[in-house]
Amino acid sequence: MKKTLIASAIAAATISGTVMAQESNLPTVYGNIQYVLKHTNVDGGGSNIEHADNGSTLGIKHDHEIAPGITGFFKLELQGINADDKDSSNGIDALDEAYIGIKGDSFGQIWVGSDDSIYESAVDEVAQFHEVGSDIGFNYETGEGDLVQYMSPSFGGLTLAAAVQVNGDGDNSPSSDKIGNKSFPFQLAAMYEIDAIELAFAVDSNDGNGGVNNENSYGLRGSYNMDNLRLTASYETRKDVADTIGLMGVYTMGANQFALSYQLREDDTAAGDQNDTVILQALHNLSDNMYVYFEGYLSGSDDAGEYTLEGASGDEQSIASVGAVYYF
Repeated sequence: MKKTLIASAIAAATISGTVMAQESNLPTVYGNIQYVLKHTNVDGGGSNIEHADNGSTLGIKHDHEIAPGITGFFKLELQGINADDKDSSNGIDALDEAYIGIKGDSFGQIWVGSDDSIYESAVDEVAQFHEVGSDIGFNYETGEGDLVQYMSPSFGGLTLAAAVQVNGDGDNSPSSDKIGNKSFPFQLAAMYEIDAIELAFAVDSNDGNGGVNNENSYGLRGSYNMDNLRLTASYETRKDVADTIGLMGVYTMGANQFALSYQLREDDTAAGDQNDTVILQALHNLSDNMYVYFEGYLSGSDDAGEYTLEGASGDEQSIASVGAVYYF
């Protein structure tokens, strides 16, 4: 009798251990629903109000140990849900990110597929930070698909990264006059962190077919973290396109986050037109899985037709938006 009980206990423990091992290897499912109510006004061009899906996504990711110190990983993130209006939604109909890769403490990580590029991650913080997003951003063209990316381990705070986009004979834009030509635009980045200071430099070759030109984009970013305050300054230049600067301060106070930023773009043309945007954000975390926010944008330009709304144009634009995000 005792032997039977012991055998049963061992069997139960074995089955339980097997189930736990299987569960520990299950992929992670995550996602979010994002709603925004946005009012846009163009001086001389009218105004409108919109309730919209602001980028809801559903994703799955997983990693596992290939060998001691070497991990394999993948991520698949889908979007295009149009969660604000089921009549205009076809379900999930777009891809945001999809890649596989390996990483290790000794060699860094390499991954292949569609993901945020290293140029974007290294230097384009100010434009990418906001929930709604302004009309000003950095001018780099190498996209987020067909990428092979590498990031080194940290060498005393210095991290190096490189990426190449593999455009084959059939991968060019239909609007390009060079359809059928292969291209291999690349990006390089160097990032350095010491204590509260972060510095980053990146270059994008912009060699893909059908772009504005193939002049390089050069970007710089510096950030300073001081208790609950983060300050960031960024600069980008691209010959015959534009020079762009960004300044931002983000202050965190408990469940609240406040951000103020300024962006300026100067066209590298004979006219040298400038446009700038001031952005204010106030965000409150209701819980670990939900937050609400307000963002206000004030934009102005030397170009009288910079902003167009309802068939009319103007040189000043304002946006007021409130939104909510639930994520898991």
